[in-house]
Amino acid sequence: MLAAPHRLRHSAEFTSVLRGRRSRRAGSRLLVVHATLRTAELSQDSAAPLPARVGFVVSKAVGNAVVRNRTKRILRHQMAARLQTLPAGTDVVVRANPGAAGRSSSVLGAELDRLLPRVVRTADEPGAR
Repeated sequence: MLAAPHRLRHSAEFTSVLRGRRSRRAGSRLLVVHATLRTAELSQDSAAPLPARVGFVVSKAVGNAVVRNRTKRILRHQMAARLQTLPAGTDVVVRANPGAAGRSSSVLGAELDRLLPRVVRTADEPGAR
């Protein structure tokens, strides 16, 4: 389970990651990972770094409710293990494609390991997009 400070919860937060000027994405047949770096936003305690946050999009195209929820649980577990690798202030949205349905945790984890470094590396570069 992801702690509350590490979750994207509002539609505007998802929109800023998915359609933001500085957001980056990398995809495959299983997943699409979007990332952006929050810099303008200040944390409540200005000395503390902004936490990395993660959100998930698993549409009906992936499968029925059981399949979607299982896929989302696997992705949530995999991203919780990778939160420490994300720079402070990074927002990530993981979108599951229909090919992700029924895939094992190790397959989805390997796909995240392949895609995350690409979007995180480019999200903090100047002039990204």
